[in-house]
Amino acid sequence: MTMRYRILGGTGIEVSAHCLGTMMFGAVGNPDHEECARIIHAALDQGINFVDTADMYSAGESEVIVGKALKGRRDDVVLATKVHFQMGEGRNRSGNSRRWIVRAVEDSLRRLDTDWIDLYQVHRPDHSTDVEETLSVLGDLVRAGKIRAFGCSTFPAEELVEAHQVAERRALPRFRTEQPPYSILARGIEADVLPVARRYGMGVLTWSPLASGFLSGKYRLGGPIDMTSGRAALTPARFDPAIPGNVAKLEAVEQLVELADSIGCTLPVLAVAFAAAHPAVTSVIIGPRTMEQMESLVKGAGLVLDDAALDRIDEIVPPGRNLYHPDGAWMPPALTDLAQRRRPLDDRAAG
Repeated sequence: MTMRYRILGGTGIEVSAHCLGTMMFGAVGNPDHEECARIIHAALDQGINFVDTADMYSAGESEVIVGKALKGRRDDVVLATKVHFQMGEGRNRSGNSRRWIVRAVEDSLRRLDTDWIDLYQVHRPDHSTDVEETLSVLGDLVRAGKIRAFGCSTFPAEELVEAHQVAERRALPRFRTEQPPYSILARGIEADVLPVARRYGMGVLTWSPLASGFLSGKYRLGGPIDMTSGRAALTPARFDPAIPGNVAKLEAVEQLVELADSIGCTLPVLAVAFAAAHPAVTSVIIGPRTMEQMESLVKGAGLVLDDAALDRIDEIVPPGRNLYHPDGAWMPPALTDLAQRRRPLDDRAAG
């Protein structure tokens, strides 16, 4: 296994092409802090130098686990975390405002037990806050030495463009990275987000390469799917084989398993190698819950897919096509807020 390294979005920071994601560390996934620390240490020993977490993962517990595990190894690790989602009860404890980010970064620094964060990311867009305010406070944190660089996560292409235009107009530091969902089964960002990221020289950290577990090899066409546990219990609409869209995913999986077998790798390794092959992608986030999962994914870190394999993937799922809407992906208020899609009844009647 040979780990590859790439420069992160023009920052000069060198990161591994595999990034260890820690969403599954803590109460939501693996509550055993010592086992999680062993997974982190094993990943570092395999050449991963990039670790990604977020304040909201298990309500801060993931950051605590990461902080403890990195004791004595902090200088060798590029550490990333995120801000945006609600933390605790009360108002003004979420979002992308100056007020909240100034508080949240201090909380993350304390939980991570570190003096600085290498990459601080805005976890989702926030239309209640002017992006100028967000860029301004993040720039102040860089100058204060609390963070080294900053980026965003799950921003649509038009929001990336707006943020860069605002940064240029106001002479503010700009987002250096974007962290979108990307897998063989969800290739929509190839049409817009990834080209925009390349245009602005942004680093890209992709998440969910296994498509919420669909590319783990656990779910097969015609096979039993336990709808009472795991991801299937949390999001049954994503896994119910009675839904035509899920049948399409399962049919694609069968073809991908055949391709993986033909090149001598597992389906999960094929899935991660696919994401890493895109020229806009800097690092692919793997989010193991167990040591076995981590080792199986890192074992394939040196796999480089040739044109024949990538051509076959294009035949199975065409470029730019989503077979499903990724779990956790951001939905714009223009779609989720009825008031933004429907005129008041009186206006409709008068029209």
